[in-house]
Amino acid sequence: MNKNYYAILMAGGVGSRFWPVSTTDFPKQFHDMLGSGSTLIQKTFSRLSKLIPAENILILTNERYNDLVLEQLPMVKQEQVLLEPAMRNTAPCILYASLKIQKQNPNALMVVAPSDHWIEDEDEFSRNLQQCFDFCQKENALMTLGIKPTFPNTGFGYIEFDKSDSNPIKKVNQFREKPDYQTAKSFLEAGNFLWNGGIFIWSVKAITEAFEKFQPQMNALFQLGVESYNTINENQFIDQNYANAENISIDYAVMEKAKNVYVLPATFDWNDLGTWGQLHEKLDKDEYNNGVINAKVVMENASNNIVRSDANKIIVIDGLHDYIIVDKEGVLLIYPKSKEQDIKRITALANEL
Repeated sequence: MNKNYYAILMAGGVGSRFWPVSTTDFPKQFHDMLGSGSTLIQKTFSRLSKLIPAENILILTNERYNDLVLEQLPMVKQEQVLLEPAMRNTAPCILYASLKIQKQNPNALMVVAPSDHWIEDEDEFSRNLQQCFDFCQKENALMTLGIKPTFPNTGFGYIEFDKSDSNPIKKVNQFREKPDYQTAKSFLEAGNFLWNGGIFIWSVKAITEAFEKFQPQMNALFQLGVESYNTINENQFIDQNYANAENISIDYAVMEKAKNVYVLPATFDWNDLGTWGQLHEKLDKDEYNNGVINAKVVMENASNNIVRSDANKIIVIDGLHDYIIVDKEGVLLIYPKSKEQDIKRITALANEL
């Protein structure tokens, strides 16, 4: 176990497309979404700790989720949980964590990973991550793990790499925004495009230099707190200053501007579990492609549905095709899978009732 390896586990999202299971008070990363026996954040922490010392894994989350993190990850100490007093996207929290790690270990190599991805082949993930760490140890590189696209997905950003590069780790030409369907199809046909999975690897030196160059204002703000990081004064500094940071993603803030960006096409399976439809893909299904979590079901003339209940109750379905059926305490959702992107909007309407 290399003591120079660190991880930033991002666990501040709300996961509103998984309503009514995922709520603002109890978002999806703290749920066992697939009925596997572990929540998503527990699975992610376990996966990272195969390569990274547990004490070197920092969890970035919103203040309101502090107790949930400590309850689900009892091996984590309070000082490993970095609490965001305001929602400011990924760039500010990554800079904050990077400066904190740099003060502790200037030779650190880091991975930044979302807490809600589903990866089954964890050994292959570890091999890919080790490959990235080895590269970043030698090179001044900002790296990402790209996911080989399996269909023309319009819900992900894409990474375009140099087609002529025969090395396993490719030089990135550019990041591309979420495309329309025809553009996504052309990306797949070109063969040198990967999904942007939001997993980043770099040395603490490379990322702090990148922030200094591309985000001087944000860098200056967080540099004011360097003396307080890893001391009892850290929380006070963050509470007073964090909300002054620009609300911007790491992609826009650094990755799209930098020239030293590389990608490793991942060789592990990956699902970002962003919607009920993506969750349905990962479930065991019956002969009519129905996927069920925590429920006893009787189905007739029903296909391509996903059914979930927290109460282990019997659910009877007849004549439904391509639907999301979720029973959660005071809410019953029966919604077409084709309209799952609208669940975010419906959640807001339901919350007004």
